[in-house]
Amino acid sequence: MVSSGVPGDRNVSRVKVLLVDDDALVRAGLRMILSSADDLEVVGEADDGAHVVAAVREHHPDVVLMDIRMAQMDGITATAALRRLPSPPQVIVLTTFQADQQVISALKAGASGFLVKDTPPTEIISAVRRVATGDAILSPSVTRTLLTHIGDPAADDRRRAAAQRLAALTEREREVALAVGTGASNAEVAASLFMSEATVKAHVSRLLSKLDVSNRVQIALLVHDAGGA
Repeated sequence: MVSSGVPGDRNVSRVKVLLVDDDALVRAGLRMILSSADDLEVVGEADDGAHVVAAVREHHPDVVLMDIRMAQMDGITATAALRRLPSPPQVIVLTTFQADQQVISALKAGASGFLVKDTPPTEIISAVRRVATGDAILSPSVTRTLLTHIGDPAADDRRRAAAQRLAALTEREREVALAVGTGASNAEVAASLFMSEATVKAHVSRLLSKLDVSNRVQIALLVHDAGGA
């Protein structure tokens, strides 16, 4: 495990980030990118998924940037382990290919989105900020790219189960769920449904509870499974 904090003043408004990647050069690049933003702070690093839980307990990050492929424990297993923690951090998975089936598995495990490793620095910074506020980082086009790769022999059973879960929602909750399923942010949902952003956030919180999912990405996956995305 590689671990390091940032000395000096710790502004409570900063978003604390943990980097998890088995490539030291990738970690160094991400640290340099994120450190250029005054409101972001890299509080630690880990070189394998096997060390993530310990690193999170030590550094208490708000967001974890998680590589998918690592030697001892992959990012999917590590993400699932983090989601079992009390008040877990948000997880952004890192990948080389947008249509990687492992990325889909990571999203189902509880990741809030993904970044391709050659994502421009400004977009990486924006993604970390957005996920820290509870949004996902799946644009509508990326959502479609990922979700079209979910098909498997159990698709019909999954569709029926998902539709049954969505049927328990009120009409307004279903509208919000469908909007979230397009990858829209809270602000975009609010604008499209003529609601305040605070009301959207309240609806999303209720959806997480009623649908028994851990984040808005899993709401989007459920909507797609039901045939609504």
